[in-house]
Formats: sequence, C-alpha cells, structure tokens
Amino acid sequence: MFQAQNISKRFGDLVLFEDLSFSIERGDKVGLIARNGEGKTTLMNILTGTDTPDAGAVVMENGIRVAYLPQTPRMEAGSTVLRACFGTGDALTDLIARWHDATERADDAELARLLPEMDAQAAWEHEQRAREILTQLHLTDLTRTVDNLSGGELKRIALATALMASPQLLFLDEPTNHLDLDVIEWLENYLQRQNIALLLVTHDRYFLDRVCNRILELEDGQLYAYKGNYEYFLAKRAERTDAATREADRTANILRREAEWMHRRPQARGTKAKGRIRAYHELVEKAQPRSRDTKLDIAGAQRYIGNKIFEAHGVSKAFGKKEILRNFSYTFSRYDKVGIVGPNGVGKTTFLRLLLGEEAPDAGTFDIGETVRFGYYSQKGLQVAEEKRVIEVVQDIAEVIRYDSGEPPLSASALLTRFLFPPNKQHTPVSKLSGGERCRLYLCTVLMQAPNFLILDEPTNDLDILTLNVLEEYLSEFRGCVLLVSHDRFFMDKVVSHLFTFEGDGIVRDFPGTYSDYRESHLAEEAAKTENAAPRTRNATVEKEKTRTSPDTKPRRLSFKETRELEEIEIRLPELEAHKAELEQLMSSGTLSNTELIAAGEKMTALIEEIDTLGMRWLELSDI
Repeated sequence: MFQAQNISKRFGDLVLFEDLSFSIERGDKVGLIARNGEGKTTLMNILTGTDTPDAGAVVMENGIRVAYLPQTPRMEAGSTVLRACFGTGDALTDLIARWHDATERADDAELARLLPEMDAQAAWEHEQRAREILTQLHLTDLTRTVDNLSGGELKRIALATALMASPQLLFLDEPTNHLDLDVIEWLENYLQRQNIALLLVTHDRYFLDRVCNRILELEDGQLYAYKGNYEYFLAKRAERTDAATREADRTANILRREAEWMHRRPQARGTKAKGRIRAYHELVEKAQPRSRDTKLDIAGAQRYIGNKIFEAHGVSKAFGKKEILRNFSYTFSRYDKVGIVGPNGVGKTTFLRLLLGEEAPDAGTFDIGETVRFGYYSQKGLQVAEEKRVIEVVQDIAEVIRYDSGEPPLSASALLTRFLFPPNKQHTPVSKLSGGERCRLYLCTVLMQAPNFLILDEPTNDLDILTLNVLEEYLSEFRGCVLLVSHDRFFMDKVVSHLFTFEGDGIVRDFPGTYSDYRESHLAEEAAKTENAAPRTRNATVEKEKTRTSPDTKPRRLSFKETRELEEIEIRLPELEAHKAELEQLMSSGTLSNTELIAAGEKMTALIEEIDTLGMRWLELSDI
C-alpha cells in the first residue's frame, strides 16, 4: 500500500536520518516516536509530499485516498468553518464548496444549476456528516470565518477535513493537541473502528496504546520497528537498550585490554599483528557513542515553601452572563498537586490568571503566603523576539543562576546544556527551533527561577515522550505545589493526586483521585443514569395505567392536536420500518464500500432512534 525506500535527509552537516525504509499495509495503525529534533515532522512532510528527500523515494499504491493533518494547518482567509472543512481536491467536496460560494454570493442562477448535481451526488448527506464531525470536535458555530479562530480551533477544522476525506491512508501529526479530553476519547474510538491505514505522531501515550498496533522509533537517524502497541514497545525497547548496554560494556572491556596492548607499541611486521591493530581501530570507531544528546536534566534547587501557601475565599468571576467561578473557596496545602479538567472555553485559563493576579475577581479574595514564588508556563508558549538567540533568552533573566540552597552557581550556558541545548545550539535564533525545542527552552526559563508553586497550562504540547518522562518524574518529586491543565491523560495520572473539575456555570468540584479515576467514576454515573431511566419509564406507565383504570378518575380524551399527531405517527412509522428493512438488505448485500457501509450504519442508527422515539410517543397517545 505504501513504502518508504532508503529515505535520507540532512540540513548542512546535520544528518537527520539516512537510508530509512519501511512499509505500511492495510489495517496498520502505526505510531512514530522520536525525541524533539530527530526529524519526525520532516519525515512526515517527506512521506506526504510537502518536502523532498535528499535520497530515496516514497511509493504509494495507485488510486488510494490519502489525507494529512499537519502540525500547524493553514486555512484560506475568509472561509467559514464549514467551508474550510471541505478542503479541496475531491470532486464532491469541490461541488459542496461551489454551492456554499454561490450561497454566500446569493447567486440564484448558479444555485439552480448546482441543485440537481447536489441531489445526484448525495452532497446533502456528505455535508450533514461534516456538521456531525465538527460538532463532535466542539465546533458548533459553522458560519464563523477562520480569520479570528485560535490555533486549536484551526487544528480541529483540519482534523475534520482529514476525516471527511474518508481516506484509506491517514497521516496525523500531533492530532490530540488542543482537543478536549472527551474529544480525544471520541477520536480514539473513531480511529479504532475505521478500517484504514494510519501513521501518526503523538506524545499522548494512552492514545498510542489504544489506537496503534505498530510502533516505529526514530533514534539517532535509525528506525526501529515494533509489532505491538505502546506498552509492548516499552517492554521491547527496554530489552533492546539493555542488550545495547551489555554490548557496550563488553566492547569497553575488550577496548581497554587492546589499548594496553597498543600502548606497548607493538611491531606491525606480522600479518597477525597488523590484523590486531586494524581490529583495534575498528573497535575504537565502534565504541564511539551514537547518541547525539544526553538525558535531559531539569533537576535544580527548589525554593522553600512555608506552611501558609494560598487560600481562595468565596471567589466569583463572570464575563457578562457567562460565569467562570461561583463562590469558589480552597486552601492549598504543602506539596498539593492538582489537575484541572473541563471543556475548552469553560474558563480554565481564566482561573489560572485569577490565581496569578492577572485578572481581578468580581467577588471574594485571595490570600497568598509570603514564601510563595509562582512559576507560570502559559499555553501561549514562549513569547520572545524570534531573532533572539537561545542563550540570550536565558541571559535576559540571569547571566548566572544562583540558588538559595547553596548549590554551586550555574552559567547560562551550563544550564542550557542540561536542557539539551549544547554549545553549538545555544547561538541558534529562536525562529529556527522546532516546536519541542521552543517548549524545552520555555520550560528552562520557568524552572531556572526556582519557583515553589508551579502553574502549568498545557505544558505537554510538542514535547517528546522522553522529555515528558523526565518532567513527570521531576513534578512527582517537586517539593512545592503544582496546578496543572493538560489534555495528556497519562501525564495527569502520573503527576496529580486530585482534580478541579470545571462543570460550567461557575461550578468547580474537587474530585479525590487521578484523571483515570475521574473518568471511571463519570462513566459509572452515566451508566447508572441510563439504568435508572428505564425503571422510571416503566413506573410512569404503571401509574398512568392505574390512573386510566381508576373508577374515581374521568378518562381524558385526546385533544385535536394530539389526534392529528397520532394519525401522523401511524403513517410515519410504517414508512420508517420499510426504509429500515431496505437499508438492512443493502448493508448485508456486500456491495457497499467501507465508506458507504459506515455512512449506512450512521443512517441506520438515526432511523432506529427515530422509530424508538415515535414508538414511545405512539404508546403514550394510545393510552389516553
């Protein structure tokens, strides 16, 4: 279906990767994992044709439908959300786009010309599917223009565009960034159900574990393949690295012995001696470390935090009629680690700004302890001049980093080296950094100031998995308070001990547990509501029957409006049942493509819901 053959790419003297080869077959759902700067996005751009390799080729099966979600999508200025969702390049989506263009121009002649084609191509159903996907992605105002949308909203439109293409091969670059947690779970389920080939880059480890059946790891320019999900990858990677460590130790021992022999200045007269000297030099070459970077080291001295930390007393905040907080009170304890969950737009970032004093509450007060030193990682990311060099960003805060604990001071250069910016990278302009490198630099500027109360708003976006593991470990052992907003469920589970759940209308609840605990509890509540609804319906029917047959009660007659409604239902129900039977026959005929079968299944679900609703109403009216 798809092959990458001996792909190579370099930038100047930096070789990103060389002679990479792999294939993707139908049903493969492949996760691509690598550290920041290893070339994940570059490789994705080559595979999707938006960049060219220095050597090698990408070969695709003729006629397959391909869709690509880039990390930073671009939209045509002036397009509405719905219009942008249709994209270009497909005859049906182009037809719908022309219809919307004509609608916006009020071109009646063009609309009349397009109408028969819209009917013939079932374009209305295609548009309805677009509306459903956009709604699932929490994009409800479809007439808004894309010009004033956030990066997260643009990403969701681009994701909808990719899904609307009904691709056979789908490329996704960080699809979960900027998505609500419930939308991520919806996307997981959607991709699990689809019979498509998939290659995705994501730092979301739960997503990798639940969606992927293969993992490709790009490390030091080489590609390692694992046939399994993320959990399987972790186990097999550990085996590989352990084997590599043992081999490195064995090589070091041999090298030490051979180095002693070489120091004795052997005469290379005989064939055997010449061969041993040649083998020694080959061994020296083999023993050179392959890894470009050492492990990220973000550990540093931490500022003391006192007993009195942070108290909120009856805090309320609203913007017009939209309530963000209503009478919120909470006292932070030492080493409190709290996660914040809630849908986009509910006010999570505003809540953080209130705590930081960047927004004033409408009512209530905050009381902050004298020893508290905030460290704020904003969702907006690093806000510095793009032409600034990496080392200048750190030096603007401090030339030398001194800690209260008496730990030896660090130069700005030494600190950056700990954050995986070696000296040759420290004079790079910020504009040349990858998304992950920008995040790492931003994290460095926050932590170098030794805060004891960290407020982190989506810190995991664009960070690679290895960096996330180090950050998780750091935050778990952090001797201070952490307040965390993140769509990364694995990260939340590792770091926080309880949650503030934003439920809308200013209501914030304190949930005692991790995100997985919260999700499990929420699903149990939903299941209980569903189970309880059935007995209530049955009880209501029994009570109605009692009322109807009671000798003391006058039987109520149908009103004129109810009589008409009953007659219409009795006509409509047989029509729906006939349509359902036709659809069942079509779905079992074996003539539908995967895309048509999915669409038919969605129609069947809607039909059954309508039949059930009308059937219940018919019973109610018949009982009167």
